[in-house]
Amino acid sequence: MHAMSTTASETLLRHWIGGRRDERAAERHGEVTDPATGEVVARVPFATRDDVDRAVRAAAEAAVAWGAASLTRRAQVMFAFRELVDRHKDELAALITREHGKVLSDARGEVTRGLEVVEFACGLGHLLKGEVTPQVSGGVDSHSLRMPLGVVAGITPFNFPVMVPLWMAPVALACGNAFILKPSEQDPSASLRMAELLAEAGLPDGVFSVVHGDKEAVDAILGHPGIAAVSFVGSTPVAQHIYETGTRHGKRVQALGGAKNHAVVLPDADLDLAADGLVSAAYGSAGQRCMAVSVAVAVGDVAEPLIDRIRERIDKLAIGPGTDPSSDMGPLVSERHHEKVAGLVEAGVDEGAELAVDGRDLVVDGHEGGYFLGPCVFDRVRPGMRVYDEEIFGPVLVVVRADSYPEALELVNANPYGNGAAIFTRDGGAARLFEQQATAGMIGVNVPIPVPMAYHSFGGWKGSLFGDLHMHGPDGVRFYTRGKVVTTRWPDPSQRGVNLGFPTQS
Repeated sequence: MHAMSTTASETLLRHWIGGRRDERAAERHGEVTDPATGEVVARVPFATRDDVDRAVRAAAEAAVAWGAASLTRRAQVMFAFRELVDRHKDELAALITREHGKVLSDARGEVTRGLEVVEFACGLGHLLKGEVTPQVSGGVDSHSLRMPLGVVAGITPFNFPVMVPLWMAPVALACGNAFILKPSEQDPSASLRMAELLAEAGLPDGVFSVVHGDKEAVDAILGHPGIAAVSFVGSTPVAQHIYETGTRHGKRVQALGGAKNHAVVLPDADLDLAADGLVSAAYGSAGQRCMAVSVAVAVGDVAEPLIDRIRERIDKLAIGPGTDPSSDMGPLVSERHHEKVAGLVEAGVDEGAELAVDGRDLVVDGHEGGYFLGPCVFDRVRPGMRVYDEEIFGPVLVVVRADSYPEALELVNANPYGNGAAIFTRDGGAARLFEQQATAGMIGVNVPIPVPMAYHSFGGWKGSLFGDLHMHGPDGVRFYTRGKVVTTRWPDPSQRGVNLGFPTQS
């Protein structure tokens, strides 16, 4: 955190309030670094309570007309936005890679998965249909409506600076709300570019805002009486704080937390398919995904051949800057996060886990200042070890050995997180049992990252979700609207007369 001017090589970012970049000077700034080099590439303003209030007032004024706009008008904006995001996909991916560090192909994939939700939101005419029941009583009809909430907010994480905002904002906007985004201060530039694209798509000024910042901005959002609902994705402790604080202030809250996703590998599994899936899911984006597989549960005698196959695949991975097309995996997002992950690897060694693959000595030529950590694999890990109990959020896969399917299932279900779980097997009966018995919100069968498509909803169980409704899909529409039921009777002389009894059907 700094209060200083930028250098010629840095970009000074701004809030986006009232349909334009905010030119007010900020009291505090944060540094945005290129994780591949450690160099500062931008400075981001940290919003005060007054900044948040200005965004809310602009949003509240704009929400009135936007909420009353025709479905056709809203759909036109969503369709135009979809085309603009697709046209600028490479530009958005480059912004992601510069500030997050993930490889460009991964960044493009993130934009694509976000686009799927924009496409889902383009169907708002169907999504917002109510229900009608004629003649519920003599001459009386009833129908239901889905109404916008007004001003809603999203607080999003560093690991998906485009996808997660696009999991929230398009659905909220299509439902007629104004949306305030508080992106991660570690990679905020893509959020501003999306604000510009929304404006170009025809979204009225004030309907979408971006306020940058840290805990002060978050607490201002949670306590502001003009914000009706808050969506959040991040770590479980922060998700619990967001949920408890937001609901205490009368807000509707969906807060998605952390994960410790398990993949059970049965003895009959295709081990090459399993190894491909585990390496892809554990080390994609350097393990900085809430849907990363971080625990492989090897059942029976499958551990040794599985680890051999994993090691073979790791040896072929190219680790380097995300801008290099030959790189398979980039750096961690920040120096502080690198220190945290490396510290957990050290703790695993100290606690007696077997470090089968050690990536701590990785050096990327020409990028010695970057936050690189090579893939790590622990074997013979047990519950109670920090590398098992804690969400590492880095390129670390731990292998736990189980004697049987029931023992493996018990490990999955005893874990306090419940985001996703997977099983690798050729046995349809075992797979069917697992999908019914595993206590996680998203299940993969021979699929290591079971992230649903946009027309299904994304969300976990247990410590991975605080709130009742999941994100995007049908649950997203329900979250960003509230129901209203209208009962109608038109004048009919035969129905007149005073009746003090409780109304009943007749």
